[in-house]
Amino acid sequence: MILLRRLLGDVLRRQRQRQGRTLREVSSSARVSLGYLSEVERGQKEASSELLSAICDALDVPMSEVMREVSDDLALAELAESAAVESAVAPMRPLLGAVPSVPSGPDERVTIKAPKAPTEAVDVVAA
Repeated sequence: MILLRRLLGDVLRRQRQRQGRTLREVSSSARVSLGYLSEVERGQKEASSELLSAICDALDVPMSEVMREVSDDLALAELAESAAVESAVAPMRPLLGAVPSVPSGPDERVTIKAPKAPTEAVDVVAA
């Protein structure tokens, strides 16, 4: 699950680190406790709009820029999550229509082509 508060915290931390500033400097400038700002950056606390505005002002970064970066990170996270789901489901797709009919006789053979190596075949003997 993608948590917006974690993405926002990551963006705020990157902005602060790009400026070479410490948590203490930004928390003092934003008039937010050091511990609370740390929790926001780690995605453990939700930042209110007022708090976010104060942090952005302290960083001298427009809130729209922070939110745009969060939006970009969210889009990438959604793509990654979607790709992970697709790759987990993809190996099962070739098997869905490939079940042969059950042989009628005890020694009747059925040939099934392996999906990864189409030139190889596997003989299955009904028991």
